[in-house]
Amino acid sequence: MQLLPPPAGLHLHHRDWNETLGFFLVNALLYMLVAGLSVAIRMTAKWYQVESSKRELEKSKAEAELQNLKSQLNPHFLFNTLNNIYSLIAFSPEKAQKAVHDLSRLLRYVLYDSNQQEVPLEKELDFIRNYVELMRIRLPQHVELEINIAEANPGSSIAPLLFISLIENAFKHGVSNNKPSFIHIHIHQDNGRIVCDISNSYFPKDNSQDKSGSGIGLQNLHRRLELLYPSRHIFAYGQNGETYNCLLEILT
Repeated sequence: MQLLPPPAGLHLHHRDWNETLGFFLVNALLYMLVAGLSVAIRMTAKWYQVESSKRELEKSKAEAELQNLKSQLNPHFLFNTLNNIYSLIAFSPEKAQKAVHDLSRLLRYVLYDSNQQEVPLEKELDFIRNYVELMRIRLPQHVELEINIAEANPGSSIAPLLFISLIENAFKHGVSNNKPSFIHIHIHQDNGRIVCDISNSYFPKDNSQDKSGSGIGLQNLHRRLELLYPSRHIFAYGQNGETYNCLLEILT
């Protein structure tokens, strides 16, 4: 590199001047490198801080939304169950009395135990079994009810109240008062998946008959699955002739 000659009037040997000037240039370059690195580090740290704040905000918003969805589900579940008990009172006060007792156990789970982010899978399955038994009380004799709920693997857990909307809909739309009807509910674990497979005869209620707000449950479930198990679930349902099928698989 060609260095500048020493300024006029400054009595330095040419070699000494080159060394002095080279020293200052090297130090200036080092200073600029350190300063640039310091700025880059500060900017990176700021970026990470901003990204961390965004993730915390998104997490808080998701948790608030989940809590809101669960608060919607609780009165929806209670409304539907009370509707069923109310229908029992007219023809079987004894069954209605037992149903109220059973409902108290279900509500204890819905209002208290299910406040956790995840619950033991076996607890959730017990809740479903108790709900099905409560619903069985009012079924006409011509309804075929097939329940196959396997025991949970030890240590398995799941977000609470994911299956109840599907089971409610099966009882709501799967039973006719005067036609042969069926409800089949199968829940089991398979290679790290929890599988809920439901099929039922299909007798859809029109808006004038259905006062339970049936749309809330499935919309709620869709959103909860998106928040809780993104890319880790399969949710499919629909009518096939006179049968309605529903499949929910969750990768735990």
